[in-house]
Amino acid sequence: MLVVRPTRLSDLPALERLAGSATPRLTNLPAHRDRLEERIARSMRAFGEAIDVPGDEHYTFVLEDQACGEVVGTATIRALAGYNEAYYTYRQETLIHASQQLNVRREVQTLALSHEVSDASLLCALSLDARYKGTNAESLLRRARLMFIAQYPERFADILAMAFPGYLDDAGESPFWNSVGRHFFARDYHEINYFAGVRSKSFIAEVMPQFPLYLALLTPQARAAIGREHPVHEPALDEMLAEGFLRSRHVDLFDAGPVIKGDRARLETFRHAAWHPVRIRPEHALPDAELAMIANQQQQDFRCTVARYALSPTGQLMLTPEHAEVLGVEEGRAVLAAPLTLAGSEIDPGYDEGEL
Repeated sequence: MLVVRPTRLSDLPALERLAGSATPRLTNLPAHRDRLEERIARSMRAFGEAIDVPGDEHYTFVLEDQACGEVVGTATIRALAGYNEAYYTYRQETLIHASQQLNVRREVQTLALSHEVSDASLLCALSLDARYKGTNAESLLRRARLMFIAQYPERFADILAMAFPGYLDDAGESPFWNSVGRHFFARDYHEINYFAGVRSKSFIAEVMPQFPLYLALLTPQARAAIGREHPVHEPALDEMLAEGFLRSRHVDLFDAGPVIKGDRARLETFRHAAWHPVRIRPEHALPDAELAMIANQQQQDFRCTVARYALSPTGQLMLTPEHAEVLGVEEGRAVLAAPLTLAGSEIDPGYDEGEL
């Protein structure tokens, strides 16, 4: 049985392993023991505090396979992406160059340094053991964070954002970084990515050019990489678009990976989540039903698992004793349930309306 819960100090070796095996390596999940230990302590403080407005909190979750007692995944929410330091991205823009004398009008695509995403809550640092990819575990880990946000909306911004790793070539190099960032830092992509994960990111504002970058001056390979996700993360991006996120005009500063944004009130998990009192019944007595994410309502001891969305005629959610034990709930207590499968009726490939 799989369950998502807040991280604790004993999870440190597992987080180190997950950070080291992430493909590609993640800026916000560095394989650095001291930083990961700080992340766990910071998360434990956040889960334990009474909070009325989002601030500098980081909530780190782990996915535990209780059958083997092993932590097999991790994911984080940053309450505000840029609370202490601005969260920098490049924003795709269009400039018009025109001359009446020459009868010329050209629309030129540019990238401008931006920190607009700083005010969003950021879903980040997700890494899952390769054995569990392509299973329900992946969706559970990714979207259990939304179940937590749905219960404690005052802790998070109205807009949620996710940045996906960008395209790397066959040699593992970032064409965008090689065409842009390398000229200012004289470091390769993987080195600067790791540096950004373990140090302050203030160097971005100190060194990166403040003027717009004209796409026409970049290499064709760099232009083709803008807004393109790493192939390994294509299914994750598709799922979050089905959730209701939209592509924004922002891309990652280092590899130009896509940044998606969503108004949480319009996301599928929030729209379809419902509270139900628990009724405990043996496995054989439960009717067949679609799978759902089921979460308890305990802040520090938050738990979210996958079970059948089996309702009684009076609206009670029927759980097995095993699921009730995992969630730490008794009969009559309320749990939050949302369908595990997304309808994905129409994935909008365009931009967030607010970005137009």
